[in-house]
Amino acid sequence: MATERFETILEKLEKTVHELESGDLPLEQALESFKSGVELVKRGMTRLNDMERKVELLLKEVEGESTVPFDAGADEEEDGEDA
Repeated sequence: MATERFETILEKLEKTVHELESGDLPLEQALESFKSGVELVKRGMTRLNDMERKVELLLKEVEGESTVPFDAGADEEEDGEDA
């Protein structure tokens, strides 16, 4: 399964926050939405950290500090785009 795009995670998180802020959810459903939101935050942070690592590798390569390759094919699978 391809990794979920950061933008998709963010959209879901924004929807969850809006639902919680509305105050219209029953307590049980609000708790489930909150749990879902926490999971979305974790997934979003993981995606951001992964992208930050890739940027750091690219910058090091450009600066000549390292020639550490990363798997460009993984980007295509994850994001559905060419690297």
